[in-house]
Amino acid sequence: MSTATEEAVVTTPADREIRIERVFNASRERVWAAYSRIEQLAQWWGRGNQLDIERWEFRVGGHWRFVERADGESHGFEGRFREIVRQERIVQSFEWDGMPAHITIDAATFEDLGDGRTRVVTVSQFHTPQERDGMLQSGMAEGLNASYRALDALLAQ
Repeated sequence: MSTATEEAVVTTPADREIRIERVFNASRERVWAAYSRIEQLAQWWGRGNQLDIERWEFRVGGHWRFVERADGESHGFEGRFREIVRQERIVQSFEWDGMPAHITIDAATFEDLGDGRTRVVTVSQFHTPQERDGMLQSGMAEGLNASYRALDALLAQ
């Protein structure tokens, strides 16, 4: 019996939203640490590839910037934290260098399922339906699932 979701469930509940749901086989405290402690985040966030942490200010108003390096290419991502509720919620802006000036607001919630597992639901809000569709067509689901597999490996340690 698998206790974690193999792939994230990606849906589009509204014309400017992407909703991502994934269950992890770890406590909420452990999953929260993997999202909030840079030494853990760096091990899974970039699909397990080399991740250069250019900036990490995990506080409301704080700025973050990562550059993922793989196969001779680099991809930059950055944003600012809008809301942090310990072990419950992170709201941040998100911008990918591949779609400059197309900023989303990502709200991630962490739900303790009561059986040692945690559900993470992230809702990304886009400015336009076209921006949402562009992100869906960018291969984001494949990259996200690769990152979540790296997170599974970290949580299993």
